[in-house]
Amino acid sequence: MDTSKHNLYTLFDQLGLPSDDASIERFARHYRLNDGQYLYQAEFWTPAQASFLKDAYQQDAEWSDALDQLNGLMR
Repeated sequence: MDTSKHNLYTLFDQLGLPSDDASIERFARHYRLNDGQYLYQAEFWTPAQASFLKDAYQQDAEWSDALDQLNGLMR
C-alpha cells in the first residue's frame, strides 16, 4: 500500500523537478497554461511528465489536490 503523501512538493519530485518553495514559485511564474488547456497538454512537459500527469488526472485520485493546486498556480 502506498502511504506517501501526494502534495505539491511530492508532485514536483515525481516530475523530476526541484520541489522547494522558491523553485515551485519560479516554475509557476515562468510556465503558464492557456485557457481551456489541461495541465498535461502543455508543451513544456517531457513526454514522460505529460504521460504521468494525464494518467494521474484520469486514474489517480491521490494526486487530484496537488494537480488542482498546480493548475491554479499556472493560470
